[in-house]
Amino acid sequence: MNTLKQPRQAEVRQVISYLEEVDVQTGEREVLAQFDDLIEAPNWTSDGRRLIYNSRGRLYSFDLAARQSTRIDSGFANACNNDHVLSPDPDNTLIAVSHQTAEDGLSRIYVLPLAGGKPTLITPMAPSYLHGWSPDGLELAYCAERNGNYDIYTIPVDGGVERQLTDVPGLNDGPEYAPDGRHIWFNSTRSGLMQVWRMGTDGSEPTQMTWDEDSNSWFPHLSPDGSMVAYLAYRKGDVAPNAHPPNKNVEIRLMPSSGGPYRTLVQLFGGQGTINVNSWSPDGRKLAFVSYQLKS
Repeated sequence: MNTLKQPRQAEVRQVISYLEEVDVQTGEREVLAQFDDLIEAPNWTSDGRRLIYNSRGRLYSFDLAARQSTRIDSGFANACNNDHVLSPDPDNTLIAVSHQTAEDGLSRIYVLPLAGGKPTLITPMAPSYLHGWSPDGLELAYCAERNGNYDIYTIPVDGGVERQLTDVPGLNDGPEYAPDGRHIWFNSTRSGLMQVWRMGTDGSEPTQMTWDEDSNSWFPHLSPDGSMVAYLAYRKGDVAPNAHPPNKNVEIRLMPSSGGPYRTLVQLFGGQGTINVNSWSPDGRKLAFVSYQLKS
């Protein structure tokens, strides 16, 4: 069994979830809400008022002022995993999701209104795991298994022919567009450990951006102004380079998008579900994330 498939399934874990935010300058953390269930992967809406997360295959909107959650009507897409991304328009009118389809249990990408509504299939081929939406709103970027290898692809947001951007043995995952639309950032095992890379939006000039010999680095997320990158780091030896399991001691790290040394922003118990998607606040001052506690 490929190690990537099982962690990406909508799942139930015996945990308490803490929805948190952290000030990227001071490192001060605040718990926004506690859930007696698994929640994952908060997205911050463009107006700064809500966080979108998934739980038990469904999508939820968390009102930051009221500290209350409301389920989003996602129609038949009731097995959504933690790969959901908001459209880049000011009102975030749409949300794209990875949903485990009933006919074969494989992940495919759909788009639906953030206010709720019927999902539209974008990637008939599977498995496909969403991660990025281009700043111009025209393309989606995702990790997909084709012919036995996981590579990075893009596809028009209305569907069509997918375009393969990487063709390297191993796992290439987590593609996310830079805010200026010039690069796609991703993580790859091509150097041995999982490291953060970037490339042109056409797949050209792949460049290794992290050189963390003590860890495996996952899911780079660009700050709104493009100056900083947040990513998740697992301790070397705790996990295989191509695995991002739950229930591990991990770090959220920050580094300049131009490259250079990182600094540890948060140490926490988490991993899968903590920051699978971009969770920067619109003003670039905070990150949202999920930490966990095992139920006794």
